[in-house]
Amino acid sequence: MRFHSLTVLTVACLTVLVAERVLWAQNPAVTTITVPDMHCMSCAQKMAGNLYKVAGVAKVQADVKTKVLFINPRAQENPSPRGMWEAIEQAGYQPSRLQGPYGTFTKKPQS
Repeated sequence: MRFHSLTVLTVACLTVLVAERVLWAQNPAVTTITVPDMHCMSCAQKMAGNLYKVAGVAKVQADVKTKVLFINPRAQENPSPRGMWEAIEQAGYQPSRLQGPYGTFTKKPQS
């Protein structure tokens, strides 16, 4: 009985791990960009417009209160950290932090 319970528990744990990996593959990591001078939704919309021009960007959401943009990639695509950083700069703002699947940056990424 004890062996059977252990086997069932092991199979259940493996099933959960596989399910988590499948979900992660379907929902890639979000990139966050902190922009200290984002004061209103108009600022956020201007930056979002530029971010949508970056290859692989599917959705942009803004939290003006925390001054953070959340960028969701398209399935199986990875937007360029440098491209996203430059999109913010081209909108006339200066990012202070970009965090995503490629790491955390406090200055313009090389790629």
